[in-house]
Amino acid sequence: MELMAGNPAAPRTDGTRTDGTRAVVRGAPAPGEPGPGETVRGATVLGDTARGAPVDRARGSLLGLAVGDALGAPAENMRPSEIRRRWGRIEGFVSDDPAGTDDTEYAIFSGLLLARHGSALTVTHVERAWRLWIADLDEGPFRGAGFSERGTLENLRRGLAAPISAQHRHAWSDGLAMRAAPFGVFAAGRPAEAARLVAVDGRVSHEGEGIYGGQAVAAGVAAAMTGSGVTSVIAAALSVVPMDSWTARSLRRAVTAAQRPYPDRLTMERAVRSAVVVGGYPWTDLAPEAVGLAFGAFAAARGDFRTAVLTAVNMGRDADTTAAVAGALAGALHGARAIPAHWAAAIGPVRGSCLPSMRGYHVLDIAELLTPAEAEADERVGQRPPDPGPGGGAPPPEESTGRDIRDDAPAVRP
Repeated sequence: MELMAGNPAAPRTDGTRTDGTRAVVRGAPAPGEPGPGETVRGATVLGDTARGAPVDRARGSLLGLAVGDALGAPAENMRPSEIRRRWGRIEGFVSDDPAGTDDTEYAIFSGLLLARHGSALTVTHVERAWRLWIADLDEGPFRGAGFSERGTLENLRRGLAAPISAQHRHAWSDGLAMRAAPFGVFAAGRPAEAARLVAVDGRVSHEGEGIYGGQAVAAGVAAAMTGSGVTSVIAAALSVVPMDSWTARSLRRAVTAAQRPYPDRLTMERAVRSAVVVGGYPWTDLAPEAVGLAFGAFAAARGDFRTAVLTAVNMGRDADTTAAVAGALAGALHGARAIPAHWAAAIGPVRGSCLPSMRGYHVLDIAELLTPAEAEADERVGQRPPDPGPGGGAPPPEESTGRDIRDDAPAVRP
């Protein structure tokens, strides 16, 4: 399987997907089939697609992910008090050269793989892609890669196969959650299918709570893609993970805290953080924590894009990932035009800082590839099976232990 050169996931020169549907970004030329490191296109033109159309929501979700990633990157691993001392309250880009991080590049990577295989995606497909386009490449430092991704690459390079490749010390990280949105875009209106597919993708790199975090995000985006309300999006996320899992408890705690009345925004953000953040733990990439913060920000904002993303950014911790997830949810719910124009305009093709093989791809290209033709989308959503109950059509990879380290952790500092 190849991801780019000769890759059916990449748009063909005539703009036609392998299934015959069109995959051309409005206002941008159709690309060929480049090899690693070649620029595909800078697809920043949103065109005149009607708000609420599947492609508009797809663009909103993936562009929202990239915007959140770029906004949150400078605040990554910081406490809110540190953010305030340095910038005051962040209300926009604080860098003169905003760019996405590993979150955006891995989302593009997984999106291309999903566009190539669709619902037939297997763990073997994912493992081969990781080997060919990440592990086997000597180029680049994989700058910004998380512990889970580095552990996975080390295991793959040692010759271990999935799912054994996911057996490392950070299998519970938010590295799957950060790349989960494309699965919700693809499986719009089908949270259980989105959760199933993201678990397939995740088994090369994650286990347990790391898988659950990705499933919650993918299912939430899938529900948001149909214009469901905030409550329905949260319910969809909870429906695909075990009720007694750390991820489910963290998500419920964060949302409950976010929806209480507060005298001001800062008090609300402190309450959401205190509900889920593991005080004293040095690493910020815990999937249950990051997913909880992202959904808490989304709930506090009542789905409003700008408010959701900035709330996530200003709560700190793994701010690029939490803001990326909040942006993906709100962008899917409201479409691309909910994103402030100057934020959207700042997002260009990714630079390949973490994944050199992704250099030149734009998230809007991936949105096009994952969105079926209008009639096909209407038919697919209209014929979807009923949403499952708790833990419904996406069986978890393993049983939850029913405990998390939050239960014994000290209160977190604001």
